[in-house]
Amino acid sequence: MLNIDSNKKVKNFSTRDYVYEILRENIISLKIEPGKNISEKEISELLEVSRTPVREAFVKLAQEELLEVYPQKGTIIALIDLHHVEESRFIREHLERATVRVACENFSEAHLSQLEENLHQQKKCIEENDFAKLFKLDEDFHKTIAYGSGKERIWTLIQQMNAHLNRIRMLSLAANYDWELILSQHKRIYAAIKAKDANAAEAVMEEHLKKLLFEQEKLRQEYQQYFK
Repeated sequence: MLNIDSNKKVKNFSTRDYVYEILRENIISLKIEPGKNISEKEISELLEVSRTPVREAFVKLAQEELLEVYPQKGTIIALIDLHHVEESRFIREHLERATVRVACENFSEAHLSQLEENLHQQKKCIEENDFAKLFKLDEDFHKTIAYGSGKERIWTLIQQMNAHLNRIRMLSLAANYDWELILSQHKRIYAAIKAKDANAAEAVMEEHLKKLLFEQEKLRQEYQQYFK
């Protein structure tokens, strides 16, 4: 029996999109583990919706390579593909390095305040050992930089291809890998933006987004069942 978090607000969502968002969030957060079998019937009963929107959500998730559908075996949560992870990380690194340089030119005080508050919340999460909330705050930190730089569509593009990358990031946080280092790097990015030092901001962003490169093999060894 699946145990999924279905508390996402349904406002402005079609039933299909509601099912899709719930499943995607639970897959990325690893509440539904890689390799797990799921069925349209089970999900429709859990979420109390008809089979049609579940089927449509499954198609969308399969297109993102988060689900794999086998005619005889059914549907399983896709294992984490390190090739997809590295491709997404590489693209994200180069887009965010460029974006943070723009941030150093025209970042508003309001967005700086958002980053500062985010950093306070990250520190609190570390003290409370809340890796799920830390993941969200990490995402919000980078999203604020993109939005504050006027690069909202860049952030949307990053999100569209981040599924496998986000699962390994969540796994890294759950394994308690260097939370203090993540916070320290975020603080340095914030300081560089505030100082309008584009070279420093880009250098720290590159260091920050390459961190996962050195964790992938260790994670693969510790959680072999999650990886292709």
